[in-house]
Amino acid sequence: MTSEMVWMIVGMGVVTFIPRMLPFVLFKGKELPQFLQGVLKNVPSATLGALIFPGVFFIQEDIWFGLFGAAAAFVIAYLGANVIVVVLGAIAVLSVYSFFL
Repeated sequence: MTSEMVWMIVGMGVVTFIPRMLPFVLFKGKELPQFLQGVLKNVPSATLGALIFPGVFFIQEDIWFGLFGAAAAFVIAYLGANVIVVVLGAIAVLSVYSFFL
C-alpha cells in the first residue's frame, strides 16, 4: 500500500469523524427546542422510507414483485412482528411468488 493511499484513508476518516463529533461538542449540555427534537426523531423513518420506496418499484421488471413484497412486509409488521420476522416473511412471500411465475 502506497503512502498516498494511507493518507487518503486517514483523510476520509477525519472527514467522516468531524461531522459526527461536532454536534456532541457544540450541543453538550444544551436542550434543543421541542419542535426540533420532534423533527429529528422522524428523520430515521423518513430516510428509510426514501431508500426503500423506490426499490419497491425497481427491484425487478415485474412491478408486482415489489408490490407483493411490500404488502407482505406491511401486513406482517402491522400484526406486530419484529423486524427479522417481517424481512423473512417478505422473502418467503416473494419466494412463493417467484416459484409460481
